[in-house]
Amino acid sequence: MARGYKPKERPTTEFPPAITAEDRLDQLTALAFDLAEERLRDGSASNQLIAEIMRYGTTAARLQEEKLRRENEMLRAKSDALQSQKRTEELYLKAIEAMKIYSGKGGDNA
Repeated sequence: MARGYKPKERPTTEFPPAITAEDRLDQLTALAFDLAEERLRDGSASNQLIAEIMRYGTTAARLQEEKLRRENEMLRAKSDALQSQKRTEELYLKAIEAMKIYSGKGGDNA
């Protein structure tokens, strides 16, 4: 006799209180995916739910996610480069000011 899927009782796993809104959203997303999986397994999933789950599994969706991830990395790198450039400019200004002081052409005592 073939074994069929038997829906089990929904686990009573309780999450610790979310500290941030992002954590709460992660919790709710996990619950939604668990419920979607349960409905897919017991055959009660709507066509809309099935289509949405299938959309997430496409190569295009995965490539889009990878593209967004890489764009975020690039933006972080650009931001880091701008911060580094700003620090370098500040160091140059301090070095120039120090050279003026050492040569006797600058500073507060002039």
